[in-house]
Amino acid sequence: MVSIKGGRKRLMTGAVAAATAGLALGAFALSGPASGATETDRAAGASKHAKPTIVLEHGAFADGSSWNGVISDLRADGYPVIAAANPLRGPASDAAALRTVLDHVKGPKIVVGHSYGGNVISQAATDDPEVKALVYVAAFLPAPGESALELTNKFPGSTLPGTLDPVTYQQADGSTATDLYIQQDKFPHQFAADVPARKAALMAAEQRPIAQAALEEKATTAAWKTKPSWDIITTEDLNIPVAVQRFMAKRAHAHTTEVAASHSVAVSHPHLVADVIERAARATVR
Repeated sequence: MVSIKGGRKRLMTGAVAAATAGLALGAFALSGPASGATETDRAAGASKHAKPTIVLEHGAFADGSSWNGVISDLRADGYPVIAAANPLRGPASDAAALRTVLDHVKGPKIVVGHSYGGNVISQAATDDPEVKALVYVAAFLPAPGESALELTNKFPGSTLPGTLDPVTYQQADGSTATDLYIQQDKFPHQFAADVPARKAALMAAEQRPIAQAALEEKATTAAWKTKPSWDIITTEDLNIPVAVQRFMAKRAHAHTTEVAASHSVAVSHPHLVADVIERAARATVR
C-alpha cells in the first residue's frame, strides 16, 4: 500500500507533451484501410506502439467534467481517453450503457470508476477480455448481492444522508421515483472539502442526481474477482467511510494508495489519480 499526504507534481516537458497529445484522438477505431498499408500491417503496428484506452466512469452528484484534470495528464502522456456519461439510474442499466462504450473501443482498455461508478465498472467489465485492469477512485467495489447503500452503512462515518435533497417525481407509467441531490450549500464540505471554494460551488450547481433506487440495487457480478484492480482510498471522505473503502480494497486484493483527500479526489489530486491509472496500465498492458 502506498500512503500519500498530498498530490505531487508531474514532470513533463513541453516537447514530450506536444509529441504525445495527438495519440488521444485514437480512442475510437476508424473504418477503412490506410493508403499503402494493409489491415494486418496496421494492427501489428498498433499492437506494438498504442497505449490502452482509458475509460472513465463518474459517480453520483458529478459528471464527466470531474475528470478534466486527470484527462489532461493522461493525454499529455499519450493515452487515449473517454469520459463516459453515467445515467445514474441503476447498476445494471448503467453497466449496459457503459458496455456500449467499451464494445465500441477497439483494443486494450483500463476502466476507471469513481464512487458509485465503481458499482458500474464492476458489472460492465465482467467477461470483457479487452479490459485489462480496473481502477477504483474513492469507489464502491460491491460483491454480488451488495448495494452501495448497504456498503456505506457497513461502518460508521458517512454524513451524506443529512445533506441530501430528495426530489420525487411521477414516471411515464404512473409510478413514482426519487432522485437525490446534495444540498448546494452543503455540497462543498460534504463532497469537495479540499477543492477551491469557487470550483466546489460550480460543482454543486452542475451536479447530476442519482436515482435513490440505484443506491439500493444489488450487484450481480464483480469484475474485480477476475481482473487486477487498483484502488485510491480517500481518508478524509465524508461519503464513503475510509473503513468501508479499506474493507472493499482488502477483499479485492487491490493495489491500494491512500491519500488525505475528500471524496472529490479526482478534482483535488488529479496528478495522483492519473499516476495510479498509468501504473495500472503499465503493469497489465505490454
